[in-house]
Amino acid sequence: MLIIFWIAGLIASRTLRAILVRGGLAETHMSFFRKLLVWIFILIGFSIALTVVGLGGAAKGLLTGGGITAVVLGFAFREIVENFLAGFFLAFSSPFKVGDLIQSEGLEGTVKNVELRSTHIRTADGRDIFIPSNQIYKNPLINYTMDGLRRYSFTVGLAYTDDADGACELLRDTVKQSGLTLTDPEPFVGISNFLPGYVELTTNFWIDTFNPPTGVASPRSALMALCRRALVNKGFSLRHDLRFADDKQSN
Repeated sequence: MLIIFWIAGLIASRTLRAILVRGGLAETHMSFFRKLLVWIFILIGFSIALTVVGLGGAAKGLLTGGGITAVVLGFAFREIVENFLAGFFLAFSSPFKVGDLIQSEGLEGTVKNVELRSTHIRTADGRDIFIPSNQIYKNPLINYTMDGLRRYSFTVGLAYTDDADGACELLRDTVKQSGLTLTDPEPFVGISNFLPGYVELTTNFWIDTFNPPTGVASPRSALMALCRRALVNKGFSLRHDLRFADDKQSN
């Protein structure tokens, strides 16, 4: 009976894997569920085998003792159990996958591996962080690459004596003609603030992270350089808060 149930568990695990593959579940999650299913079949087969050989009382005691042990271990390793349960639910909801750029509780990076207990991300500065599944499940999660669209922005300080509308139009045309951004949604340029020493203009634009522009390491940095050059060539006066800059330097 034990061997029969073990073989049945292996067959059931293969069937489960085929179902999970069609559902797009991560390989790490599939391995966990397959092993869990096999052990469930083995436990049932072991209990039936004890009953067959006349040890039904021992089988009941094993199940009862196992239940009590599970409760005790559950309290002792509550956080570990919470992480596994959170990973179990995340496996079916699939809010992200390997290669996505996510942020959770201030931790931002590219997903390198997804496990039930934790998620491995790599930050932009090369740090490898393993975020517990419970933290991702309980707190707000930002997925920057689910649909491939991500908005970037930068600000420019313009003298009050300059034509702000003309500068906005120039920045908008420069961004559109750069070929580094999406045309839908369209880029937006407008006055965002009036500061003591200058008018602040903000440029917003969208990038398709699935098909990023080639030839530049950072589209935002490349666009800032193009826009600065365009403003200077047209005679606009770029400004910044000199008092704030002096304070930072003195500090």
